[in-house]
Amino acid sequence: MNAAASSPPPPSSSAAAAALSLIPKKWRDSADADIRLIKHRAESFKNLASSFDRELENFFHNSFSITETRAVTEMDFVKRLKPKLSEIRRAYSTPELGRKVLEKWGRARIRMHLSAWRDVLGEEEEEEDWGKRGRRVGLWESGEGEGETKLRDWEPVRVIKMRLKEFERAFRREPQDPKEVPPLDVPELLAYWIRQSEPLLDHLGVKRDVCDKIVGSFCSKSKSQLLVRSHSAGDCSVLDGEKFNDELDLRIASVVQSTGHNYEGGFWFDSEKCERIDKKRNVAIVTTASLPWLTGTAINPLFRAAYLAKSANQNVTLLVPWLCKSDQQLVYPNSLTFESSSEQEAYIRSWLEERIGFEADFKISFYPGKFSKERRSIIPTGDTTRFIPSKEADIAILEEPEHLNWYHHGRRWTDKFNHVVGIVHTNYLEYIKREKNGAIQAFFVKHINNLCARAHCHKVLRLSAATQDMPKSTVCNVHGVNPKFLKIGDKMASERALGQQSFSKGAYFLGKMVWAKGYKELIDLLSKHKNDLVGFNLDVFGNGEDAHEVQSMARKLNLNVNFEKGRDHADDSLHSYKVFINPSVSDVLCTATAEALAMGKFVVCADHPSNDFFRSFPNCLTFKTSEDFVDKVKEALANEPQPLTPEERYRLSWEAATERFVQYSDLDSVFKEEQAGAKSERKPIMKSISLPSMSEMVDGGLALAHYVCTGNEILRLATGAIPGTRDYDKQHCRDLNLLPPQDESPIYGW
Repeated sequence: MNAAASSPPPPSSSAAAAALSLIPKKWRDSADADIRLIKHRAESFKNLASSFDRELENFFHNSFSITETRAVTEMDFVKRLKPKLSEIRRAYSTPELGRKVLEKWGRARIRMHLSAWRDVLGEEEEEEDWGKRGRRVGLWESGEGEGETKLRDWEPVRVIKMRLKEFERAFRREPQDPKEVPPLDVPELLAYWIRQSEPLLDHLGVKRDVCDKIVGSFCSKSKSQLLVRSHSAGDCSVLDGEKFNDELDLRIASVVQSTGHNYEGGFWFDSEKCERIDKKRNVAIVTTASLPWLTGTAINPLFRAAYLAKSANQNVTLLVPWLCKSDQQLVYPNSLTFESSSEQEAYIRSWLEERIGFEADFKISFYPGKFSKERRSIIPTGDTTRFIPSKEADIAILEEPEHLNWYHHGRRWTDKFNHVVGIVHTNYLEYIKREKNGAIQAFFVKHINNLCARAHCHKVLRLSAATQDMPKSTVCNVHGVNPKFLKIGDKMASERALGQQSFSKGAYFLGKMVWAKGYKELIDLLSKHKNDLVGFNLDVFGNGEDAHEVQSMARKLNLNVNFEKGRDHADDSLHSYKVFINPSVSDVLCTATAEALAMGKFVVCADHPSNDFFRSFPNCLTFKTSEDFVDKVKEALANEPQPLTPEERYRLSWEAATERFVQYSDLDSVFKEEQAGAKSERKPIMKSISLPSMSEMVDGGLALAHYVCTGNEILRLATGAIPGTRDYDKQHCRDLNLLPPQDESPIYGW
C-alpha cells in the first residue's frame, strides 16, 4: 500500500459546508454580529484619535483670535502642547516625564490663567440646564458631520468636559463677603447645643417645653442676629415656637455655609436617596394586618390608600402581610383561605369598592409575615423595605411603626425613603400591664417603642392621647368612617323626619371578644349596678379567644346579657339599635364608636383620652364613675339622638381625615417646598446637608444598635420573636415567587 493511498483525501467544499451546517444558525449570526461590533469599536477608537487631533488644531486656531496680549502669551504655553495623540501616549509612558517637563519649561513657567480659557470656551449654561438646552460645537465637543463619531456619547469625554467647566466656574466665583454673615456668639451656640441635646434631655425627663424656653431665653439675648441678613427685609419681631426654631437652624446653617463647609452625610446614615423620575409623589402605606381580618390595622390603612389615591398627585401602594395557609386558618374568619396573593387582592378590592362607591386606583403588594399566637398579631419576616422598589421609595406611611420594627432586621426606613410617617394605632402598654409581670414588661416595651419610632420615622402621629408619648409625635385623629355608615345615618334621619320609628331596639356592644377590648369593664359595671338597671338587656356581638371565659363569667353573675356571633357593624340587623355602649379604656380610638355616631346612635363611653375626639358630638355621653354610667344609660334610653349636622358629618368622613393627615404629617410642607423649589431658581440652604445634626447621629446610633440586636437569633428568641423570622421561609418563597434569602443576600455580614 503506497503513501498516497494511506493519506486521507483533502476535505471538499461540500464537506466544509456540511460541517458548518451542524452549528445552529442562531450561533453563527451571533458570532458574525460580535465580529462586526469589534470592527466597529476599533474604527471608533481610530476616529476618536483623529478627532482629538482636530480638536487640538481648533484650539490653537481659536487661541489666536484673542485680542489681549496677555491672553496670547498664555496661549503660547498651550501651543507647545501640540504633539499628536500618539506622541502624548509615548511621552506619558516615559518614566522620566516629570523630570523632562521641569527641565524644559521650569517650575515658574508652568502656570495658566483661566481667563483665556473662559474667552475661548465662551459663557456656558448652568450645570442644571447643560443637558437640556442646545449646545454649540466648541472646543470640547466635535461636530456631527458624516463619518464623525459622536463623542458626547463617550462617558469619559463627557465627564472630563463637565469637570473642566466646574473647575473654570469655581475660579470665576466671587468670594463671599464675610461681613454678610456675622459670626455666631456664645448665646446662639448654647441655644443650638440645647436644641441638639433634646433627645438626651427627653430621656432624662426634661420636657420639650422646658428646652424651648431655655432656647428662647438664650436667643432673645441676640435676636438681632437670629435672622440671616440676606433674608431679613422687614419685620424682625421676636420669634417663638416652631418658627423660632427654624430660624435658629437657618442661622446656624448660613454661618456654616459661609465658611465653605459642606456636610455630605455621616457614619450612621446613607445620604443618597432615591430620586423620583416623574412629577408624582410615590406613597407607600405599610400595615400589619389585611382583610378578611376585620381589625383596625387592616381596614383603616385600606381606606387611607383609597382616599390618598383619589388625588392625582401621588401614586399609592398598599403593602400588606401575606400569611401561609396554616396561619390563614388561625387568623381569617369562617376558615377563609387564599391560594395566591392575587386571589386575596381581588377579595380586598371587592370589599373596598362595595363600601366607598368608586374605583380606587392604587397598587396592592404583599410582604411575608407570620402569626404569633402569644401576641395575637402578625409579625413581619425578613426585610420589609425590600418589597418597595427603590424607584418608588419616596414617602412611607408606617401603620404601627413600633410593631413593624420590633424585629425588623434590614435597611433603615429613613435611609430608603425621603419622608417617613408613623401612625400609632394600639396602646400596647395597656395590654401588657394586664399580663403577668406586666409592669416590668411595659417598662422595656416603652423604651423599645421609643427606639423604633426615633430610628425609623421622621414624624409620628398618635390617634389619641391614650397612646404612649413617643418622640417626634403629635396627637391627631387621622381616621374616618366607612361612607356606608354615613349613608345609614342619612337614611335613619330621613325616616325620623317622616315620623317613622327608626330605633326600635335598646343597647348593644360590638367588639372582638377578648378581655382587653372592654369586656372586663363591661361585666364589672353591669354586675355592680345590676339592681340599678332593672329590666336593662344588653346584646353583645363578637368572636375571640376569650369568648368562652367571658360568657361563663356573665352567666355566673346572672347578668342580662345576650351573646351573639360577631358580624359587620353595617349589618342590617344592627341598624335599629339606639344605644352603643363601649366602656373600654384600652382602645386608642374605637372605630366602632365612630361608626355608631355616624349612624346617628347614642354612644355611652368612658371619660378617657381615647374618646376626646368624640366628646364634642352631642350624641356622645361620657361617664367618669360607675354611678355616672347608670345615669348616662338611662338618659340615652329615655331620649332620641340628634341628627348629625353637615359639619359633624364631614368631621367623621375620610375626606376630612385625609386632610388632617396631610396637614399633621408635614406632607403639605413637603409638597409646598417641592413646588417652591421648582419655581425658584435660587437653591435654598439645606440645613441637613450644611451641618450634621446631633439628633440624627443619636437616631442613627440607635438604629445601628437595633440592627445588631435583631440580627442575633438568641436575642430575638429571648424577646419573644417567632423562631426563623429573621428571613422568610421556603413556603413564602413559593407563595410570593421570591428568591431564597441566601440568593437575595449571599454574603451575610452578621
